[in-house]
Amino acid sequence: MVVTAHVGDFSPDISLTGDIEAQVQSDISFRVGGRIVERLVEVGDHVTPDQVLARVDGKEQRIDLDTANATLASAQAQLQQNEAAYRRQKTLIATNATAQSSLDTAQENLSISQATVAAATAQVSQAREQLGYADLRAGVAGTVTSRSVEAGQVVQAGQTVVSIAQDGPRDAVFDVYQAVINKPPGSPVIDIALVADPKVTTTGTVREVSPIVDASKGTIRVKIGLKDTPPAMSLGTAVRGRASLAPKRRVVLPASALFIWHSKPAVWTVAADTRKASPHEVTLDRYTTRSIVLSAGVEDGDIVVTKGGQLLRPGQTVETVEEQHQ
Repeated sequence: MVVTAHVGDFSPDISLTGDIEAQVQSDISFRVGGRIVERLVEVGDHVTPDQVLARVDGKEQRIDLDTANATLASAQAQLQQNEAAYRRQKTLIATNATAQSSLDTAQENLSISQATVAAATAQVSQAREQLGYADLRAGVAGTVTSRSVEAGQVVQAGQTVVSIAQDGPRDAVFDVYQAVINKPPGSPVIDIALVADPKVTTTGTVREVSPIVDASKGTIRVKIGLKDTPPAMSLGTAVRGRASLAPKRRVVLPASALFIWHSKPAVWTVAADTRKASPHEVTLDRYTTRSIVLSAGVEDGDIVVTKGGQLLRPGQTVETVEEQHQ
């Protein structure tokens, strides 16, 4: 049984499984430290920008606010005294009942008091703002993907409390072997389908390729920005990405044509004129489910044996039957 070899464009498909992730993920943390008295969200909850996620006791912040208010009250009282003193000196200077130096001193004290009140007012505003930080607000709209604290736990300012996958564009994320990265697809468009329901599909393009190779897997993380995100492709769902590599001139033969000759891959060919069989070493490009893809060793139009090769010897004359190879 034989087939006639044909050299043509071969575009192998690459199919990988990944999952859906948000393009932007935010780690949310308190701006002040303290003991958490309440945690108000769970993983999977959808939150709005102004929604409170957790609270710390805020005791230190309330003390700071009370201190700032007391300082402001004291500064305001001193300002009132200095204003009265300045008005008296201004009245007396009109009748030459006081020296100019006394008026200058009163005016200087008034200016100092006004600056002190302004500084104390700013401190009150800052202390009130710090107290507001005792309520942790999302700041963005999205879905809670993880949390790292519980009520009663003491946290520091800047310590991640929850992570939020922001609403908006989504990525299909794949761990790709480096050998595939080195063979870019023929088209920039990647087909994405839901693993649980292949009828749910969309397309995307490569948005980001990590420069770091995962040491444990030997893979590189690739993010495909989705053009549209079907509702069924929620965060974390498994998807399959499919792309065709750039076409190359190759010969595709049935896998049954391959055998080993002198420890190297080879196929039997039959001369069209003499009908004699001879082995030819070949260069394998890749395997598919039922075929072999050759990059060298077979020319266009060669007659290649697909069945019965185990019975052949070099130079043997054979009768052949053409096989219909798909």
